[in-house]
Amino acid sequence: MPSKAKTMTTVAEQLAYLRKGTIEIIREEDLRAKLERSARTGKPLRVKLGADPTAPDIHLGHTVVIRKLRAFQELGHTVIFLIGDFTGLIGDPSGKSATRPQLTREEINANAETYKQQIFKLLDPEKTVIDFNSRWMDQLGSAGFLRLASHVTVRQILERDDFRQRLEDNRPLALHEVMYPLVMAYDSVALKADVELGGTDQKFNLLMGRNLQREYGQESQVAVITPLLEGTDGVQKMSKSLGNYIGINESPQEMFGKVMSISDDLMWRYYRLLTDKTDVEIVQMRTAVGVLAVNPRALKVDLAKLIITDFHSKEAAEIAEEEFDRMFKLRLLPEAIAVRPTPAKSWKLPRLLVEINFAPSMAEARRLIEQGGVRVDGERVSQVDAEIDLRVDQEKVIQVGKRRHVSVLGVPS
Repeated sequence: MPSKAKTMTTVAEQLAYLRKGTIEIIREEDLRAKLERSARTGKPLRVKLGADPTAPDIHLGHTVVIRKLRAFQELGHTVIFLIGDFTGLIGDPSGKSATRPQLTREEINANAETYKQQIFKLLDPEKTVIDFNSRWMDQLGSAGFLRLASHVTVRQILERDDFRQRLEDNRPLALHEVMYPLVMAYDSVALKADVELGGTDQKFNLLMGRNLQREYGQESQVAVITPLLEGTDGVQKMSKSLGNYIGINESPQEMFGKVMSISDDLMWRYYRLLTDKTDVEIVQMRTAVGVLAVNPRALKVDLAKLIITDFHSKEAAEIAEEEFDRMFKLRLLPEAIAVRPTPAKSWKLPRLLVEINFAPSMAEARRLIEQGGVRVDGERVSQVDAEIDLRVDQEKVIQVGKRRHVSVLGVPS
C-alpha cells in the first residue's frame, strides 16, 4: 500500500531518509543543494526511474529501487516511472554476456500494462507520472539520432565493463546494444530529471545521463544507486530464472514461506532494503538477538508480515502466519512423525541434536547447523549457539536434512 507523505522539517532529515539502503549517491552534495532549492522555491524535484518491460512479473529485488522512488514521493517530489518501451526493443545489455533476444511491440505493450498494475502496490497512482520513452524517441528521427550519437565517443561507450569484456572474449556485441546507454541517457534530457535511480548494474547508464545533460546545457541529475538484492538462497541476486525470487503477486502464504526460509544473516539485509525500519531500529534488533533477548524467528515472522502487508494487506499477513504455523508448528508435514520425550529446559541446539541422536557429536552438530541443514519448526537455524526453549508439554519439530524429522516433547526433568 502506498505510504503517506513524510513530514521532515530539515534537509538533513530528508537526506538521512533517502540515504538509507543506498550504495552510492553521485553526488550527495548536489542532492543536498537540489533539496535545499526545492524547499526554498516550493518546486518539487523530478525523480526518474526507468524500467524496460522485458518481463511481466516484478519481484522483491525490483522493489528495492521502487521503494526509494516512493521515498522521494513521500517527501513531496514528482516521481516519474518511465517505461522503456523504446529501449525495450533493444533489451538492456547490463551484465549480459550475450545479445538479448528482441521482444515484439505486442509483448512489450502487454508487459508494460502489467508493470503499471504492479508498481501501484507501492506508489501512489494519483501522484505518479507514467511515461514512455517512445514518446520522444519515435519523434527523434534518423537525423536527430545521429546528432544524439555525436555527443558520445566510442571510447566512452567501451569504458563499460561488460562491453569491454565481451570484446576481449570475442563474444558478439551488437551495435544496437552499444546505443542502449545513450538512449537511456537521453531519457534524462527529455524529462529534465533532477534525480535518477538505479541498481549498481545501472551505474554506467546513470552517469552517462549526467554527462549528456551537461552536453544539452542542463544541470546534471543526481544518481542514486541501490544494491542488488540477494535471492532466498542468499548467494545469487534475486532472479526468476534462478528460482530464488519472491514475486510481489504471489499469494501471501507463498511469500510468508519464502521469507521464513531465508537465513538469519540475510534477514537483516531484507529488513534494510525492503522495509521502512530505520538503521537504528535494525541495529537494536540485531543487538537483542545477539544477547538472546529475542528469538530471530520472531523477527523473521515480523519481516514476512511487513512485506506481505505492503503487497496484500495486514489481514492477509496475519492469515499467512496462521497458515504457516498450522503447517509447520502443528507438524502437518510430514504425515507421520515420531514423538521423542525430552527433558524440558533451555537447550543449546547442538546439544539437543546429540540428545535426540541426530548428530554423533557436538562438532558434527555444529557442522550441520553451519551448513544450513537444521530446521526447528520448519525454519532453518544458522546460529550454532541458538537456544531452544523447551517447556513442559511443549513440542518442537527438529529436522535435519530432508527426511529426518522428530517431534521433541518437553517432559519434567
